Amino acid sequence: MKLLHVVSGTAVLVGAIAAATAASPAAPGNPLRVNIGAFHGVGALSAGDALQGAVEVEITNTSRRTVRLPKWQLPTEELSSNLFEVSVDGVKVDYQGPMIKQRAPQAEDYAILRPGETYRVVVDLASAYDLSQAGDYTVTYNAPLQFASTDDRKMLRQANGLPMSARSAPMRLWVDGGFKLDAAQRVSAKAKPVGPTQVVNGVNYVGCTSSRITTAGQAVTAARNYSENAKGYLNGGTVGARYTTWFGAYTSSRYSTARQHFVSIDSAMDQNSGQITINCGCTSSAYAYVYPNQPYQIYVCRAFWNAPLTGTDSKAGTLIHEMSHFNAVAGTDDHVYGQSGAKNLAISNPTNALDNADNHEYFAENTPFQN
Repeated sequence: MKLLHVVSGTAVLVGAIAAATAASPAAPGNPLRVNIGAFHGVGALSAGDALQGAVEVEITNTSRRTVRLPKWQLPTEELSSNLFEVSVDGVKVDYQGPMIKQRAPQAEDYAILRPGETYRVVVDLASAYDLSQAGDYTVTYNAPLQFASTDDRKMLRQANGLPMSARSAPMRLWVDGGFKLDAAQRVSAKAKPVGPTQVVNGVNYVGCTSSRITTAGQAVTAARNYSENAKGYLNGGTVGARYTTWFGAYTSSRYSTARQHFVSIDSAMDQNSGQITINCGCTSSAYAYVYPNQPYQIYVCRAFWNAPLTGTDSKAGTLIHEMSHFNAVAGTDDHVYGQSGAKNLAISNPTNALDNADNHEYFAENTPFQN
């Protein structure tokens, strides 16, 4: 991708960084330092109006150890993960880019930062955040570093067991509103179904073979059973190990949130007049992804087809995970992936567990079984 490279030692910037940059020294034990600044350089993102939402991100390995981290934890020119906290005049701006259920990273999924090296990229924030409103934006880079480690095999974890984050200081970015920077329109174009559609048993399929329609249909049925069971558990007021494992210590407010989430997930999964779309066009190694403001189209990828029908990280559970991402359903994020990460999140940060898609998936899959 354009302007995506690693440099060694002292950074030599491409173009000019605005005077108001935001640098954050690496936290104790965290080898990564993040610097962000508004970008105004020549050649920054082909369209001139994109400069209104362009920031340059530098991530530097300040340690004497090589760091490896999943590639999806690094920003790219057009975002594929929710790596920024963005607000305008104090009001949060929602992320509208793809929400991806990643597989456990393999060797080819890792990026390498050697001691002193800097990863630098110009990011078009308007590709994933709606910057169409004129105003004073605050932008903070904040990427969780799950699965990241140094070359002595030490994972980048906090004292509570949760992943460290690559986090910048907040920066201010003025957008004057004179340019069309509507991420929702860009996402709508990307999310538009391409190829033949076919409604089978109330589910719409895009670009799927007959065998995949059969397999995905079985997954939809199993996911409906999962969501109905999870809703029933929570509507019954049960607070057993199943709840506390995935959503943490009980409070009435958090329990009410979990219950409402599964009421919404179950209602969405039960739609049977073509509202749910299974799109088979994804060829990445991930499980699946959605655009949170484009219900109810779910793009299923290679790991989905290799997953079991039910059980941990299953086809049915993946559909629960993705359905929870839609803003019209539960609006969840991807703070961590995997059962171990989800369990630690429930213990250390129950609020984020209630905002994490994998926690919803594992609660629904309930494997191994818990009361």
